[in-house]
Amino acid sequence: MLTMPSLRSSGDPPASRCAICHAVAAGPCARCRKLVCADCCELVEGAGTFALCTRCVNKGTGLGYGPLIAWLGAIILGLAVIAALLIFLRR
Repeated sequence: MLTMPSLRSSGDPPASRCAICHAVAAGPCARCRKLVCADCCELVEGAGTFALCTRCVNKGTGLGYGPLIAWLGAIILGLAVIAALLIFLRR
């Protein structure tokens, strides 16, 4: 027997819930895309205004630069090794 999904008396589907506190969600986090309520997010300004959940805010914004700095450091180190070898071989 087929059953109808649970609907409210108004005919609307159940509201989406916050991933942190399970209240009614206001929208997705700009970083992790999980649904959060207004109490579990903070507005962050950058190229625009974004809502980040408290978990992503606690992670910090500087974490995204680590791989970039490591990659650039590896390139600079590689170029320094090549320069040192060229100087050594010229003598």
